[in-house]
Amino acid sequence: MAELCPCGSKKEYSSCCEPLLKGEKVAVNPLELLRSRYTAHVKGDVDYIINTVLPSKRKEHRVEGIRKWIDSAEWLGLTVINAPDVDADATEGKVEFIANYREKLRKIDHHEIASFKKEEGVWYFDDSEFPFQQVVNEGPKVGRNDPCRCGSGKKYKKCYGAQKVTVLRRKTWKTLKISY
Repeated sequence: MAELCPCGSKKEYSSCCEPLLKGEKVAVNPLELLRSRYTAHVKGDVDYIINTVLPSKRKEHRVEGIRKWIDSAEWLGLTVINAPDVDADATEGKVEFIANYREKLRKIDHHEIASFKKEEGVWYFDDSEFPFQQVVNEGPKVGRNDPCRCGSGKKYKKCYGAQKVTVLRRKTWKTLKISY
């Protein structure tokens, strides 16, 4: 049985992203480039990831950092949220997606809006932004010294109030303390 492409297109890898990763063809639109870049993460092809970044921005991307991220993650799937059609004359495009992966036993949903630019007939990854999602807490506010809502018997500040989340913000990692 033929291998399905990791990008989630439900096509065979050999006719989907493999020709792009091998350099046999170039992406025809931002969505195809995004899917092939995700597949490169799954396959560990750091060179493809770097080579599909806008040439003027490649120096901003660290090969070792990308390699470390790829090697430490178990890639679980790609969900495309929004990929507007672009016409043949377009030079810019955006794709909103969620890349699911597991790292150190934690499942992570990497939600991003990727920007792409076309130069000399070739699409490249340009930049990304993270959609902001407002979280609304539906119940009464839990105090730091109140019992935790999970029923553990611990104080909230020693249980869920002590959890930390790592968030990627514009090429720097920040650890934020969650407060409920």
